[in-house]
Amino acid sequence: MSVVVSRCICGVLSRQAPTSRLLLGGNKPAGQSPWLSPVVTLKTSAPLRAEPKKKKKVDPRREQMMRDRLKKKLKKLEKVPPELIPIEDFITPTKCLDETRERVPPRLPFEESERRALLLKEWSRYKQEQHMAEVEAIELALEAQREALEELKLESEELYQAALMPDPLLFPFTHEGPAYTPPIPNYEAPEGKYNDVTKVYTQ
Repeated sequence: MSVVVSRCICGVLSRQAPTSRLLLGGNKPAGQSPWLSPVVTLKTSAPLRAEPKKKKKVDPRREQMMRDRLKKKLKKLEKVPPELIPIEDFITPTKCLDETRERVPPRLPFEESERRALLLKEWSRYKQEQHMAEVEAIELALEAQREALEELKLESEELYQAALMPDPLLFPFTHEGPAYTPPIPNYEAPEGKYNDVTKVYTQ
């Protein structure tokens, strides 16, 4: 049975293209027909298609660990306070921080210092007299008002109560709300001349 199968295979191979004959063994034993080549002498060509590379299995725990690390880094970055832009108007110049600077007051002559001292004393007396005169005038006005109200109360109780009411016309006060004016059409606001010295800070 095996002889019949080998003869059939050799017959099929012998009918194929010449390239298929190269697959058979080149060296044949003497006295053996090429049509009766044994099956053992069959050879195959090298495989032309490579096996696909196996994908590496990704560990889900490793991805979770990487995500946790990124979250920790983001939290650390959020804790860092932002860099503030310095305001130059609030920064004291270095030349003004020099504590060795001394300002010596000018020395006045004796006559000038005496004249200023007497002038200051005279001004103090004048202001005291002015204050006492104002206090006396207010006291006299209040006393006259009290006497007038007592006399008015004896004459009429209604007039006395009306006199005690505050007078809104004594201190007139008028107020007008903000006036609304429509915008002027095609009005271009004037632009003043200035030098832009704004510093740009990049973070």
